[in-house]
Amino acid sequence: MTHSVRHTRRSIIRAAGGLGATLVAAPCVWSSRARAQEQTLFVNTWGGSWTAAEETAYFKPFTEKTGIKIRTVAPVSFAKLKAQVQSKTYEWDVSNAGIVEYSQAVVEGLLEPVDKSIVDPAKFPPGNVTEFGVAGVSLGTCLVYRKDKFPNGGPQSWADFWDVKKFPGARSLYNRSFTNLAFALLADGVPADKLYPMDIERAFKKLDQIKPHIKVWWTQGNQSQQLIGDGEVDMIAMWNARAQEMIDRGAPMQIVWNGAENYGGYWYAPKGTPRAKLAFQFLEFVSHPKPQADFVNILPYGPPHPKAFEFISKETAKKMPTNPDNLRVSHVPDAKWLAPRLPEIRERFSQWLAT
Repeated sequence: MTHSVRHTRRSIIRAAGGLGATLVAAPCVWSSRARAQEQTLFVNTWGGSWTAAEETAYFKPFTEKTGIKIRTVAPVSFAKLKAQVQSKTYEWDVSNAGIVEYSQAVVEGLLEPVDKSIVDPAKFPPGNVTEFGVAGVSLGTCLVYRKDKFPNGGPQSWADFWDVKKFPGARSLYNRSFTNLAFALLADGVPADKLYPMDIERAFKKLDQIKPHIKVWWTQGNQSQQLIGDGEVDMIAMWNARAQEMIDRGAPMQIVWNGAENYGGYWYAPKGTPRAKLAFQFLEFVSHPKPQADFVNILPYGPPHPKAFEFISKETAKKMPTNPDNLRVSHVPDAKWLAPRLPEIRERFSQWLAT
């Protein structure tokens, strides 16, 4: 189960590839402030229940162990990563990204090489520590529908999601270009193992059909929960654990794994951050099985370290993207193919949305 996911990650990543102001304060005061600043790490996060789970599983235990304080900055933004590196002005020092955006960042030279004296690859499973990051959780972007809207059974595929006559109702999709291109091709009958190289023209033609029926193109996880939870939309593409969290609280929702986007993520530090040493201490901490298990026991994504499953119930493991039954009916984005093309794809998708 975990081996196949790590193997996919490894193959993808191999391919992917002084002060300007005068000090006026006393030196001892400046030194004290500098030391205090050095012991605070700024982590870029998605917000909502994701950040709450990180606080419990990662941030508080890390601070207790090291004394390094964590401050969070939301939301996650590739544009902010690029702007920080180019301007050398850093709002945050650590973030995480899915395999596609991570690979793009590697291609564009935006990441700080992992300090192997702090994060020793020999202490972790092969592929969990790469040249520019460490493996984070696996996520699934799934079709989710409200069972009270479809008491006799809702859409079971992206073709069904596109079928507005058979399954009428308000819809929502995640505002991420390559995700929607893949869903469109699946809806148009392309087999999951034939998505790449991607037929961009065919995908946009199929997206044209569903565009008038998309009420909201969501951008943040808590927004997706609000949309489906309040009944503003009847079906949505959303992250599996965000949906599972609501189901566990009694929401009348169903997760459909058929056609799901299933992919791993990576923690990283932006190139040039002045707090890189602290960042890599944090990356080392989150690479261990117990913190990973603590996170996915709150939000059932998939941990990259196989020993994390020693702290996870079989019932919880079944809800994860790494569950073989879920993995088998999902598709994995081809980061090697997407990464160098992503800026152009993203720009075209933004223009398409605006017209």
